[in-house]
Amino acid sequence: MPGITIGDTIPDLQVETNQGKINLHQFCADGWTILFSHPGDFTPVCTTELGKMAQYAKEFYQRGVKLLGLSCDDVQSHNEWIKDIEAYTPGAKVNYPIIADPKREIIKQLNMVDPDEKDSVGNLPSRALHIVSPDLKIKLSFLYPATTGRNMDEVLRVIESLQKASKFKVATPANWKPGDPVVISPGVTNEQAKEMFPKGFETVDLPSKKEYLRLTKV
Repeated sequence: MPGITIGDTIPDLQVETNQGKINLHQFCADGWTILFSHPGDFTPVCTTELGKMAQYAKEFYQRGVKLLGLSCDDVQSHNEWIKDIEAYTPGAKVNYPIIADPKREIIKQLNMVDPDEKDSVGNLPSRALHIVSPDLKIKLSFLYPATTGRNMDEVLRVIESLQKASKFKVATPANWKPGDPVVISPGVTNEQAKEMFPKGFETVDLPSKKEYLRLTKV
């Protein structure tokens, strides 16, 4: 499906939310943003997801990450739905804004259309999630079907990975968790690595004898 993807700049849209009008560029410009969409208000999986996102909000905010939801229903519906979300996830407060998109125009511009899920109005939003960096670029996207809820631990993990990669010339290996060693980017020479990573690094001895897999901690 055509639309914005990793590396693209998010469109500079004016959107209506349950917390008033928001300009996407202004909202996202001073930090990281998780922009996530849902097929509809008062739906079972979405209710659990927004509750979990609210429950994890403190963890995201501590990392300088803002949250911005989206559903195709209107603001009044969002405000009523929030009562259910908070009731289902006790102690969680939905303090982040939720975009209203009853005409299904914003989801097209944000590449959040589910081609298989429709109602009488048209296509519904997909269960999509974009992570936007301070330079307004999409750095990572998840796309799930309506039947599968997202894992918030994984969203938190990839935020940590993206922030490490943006600060240091590193990448995170398979099954990486915060605190685990990271790998040094291939474009960094061993001489540069000695200066950039004062704690040192380990070069893995591989059959090829190519010294490309170097582990360090940052």
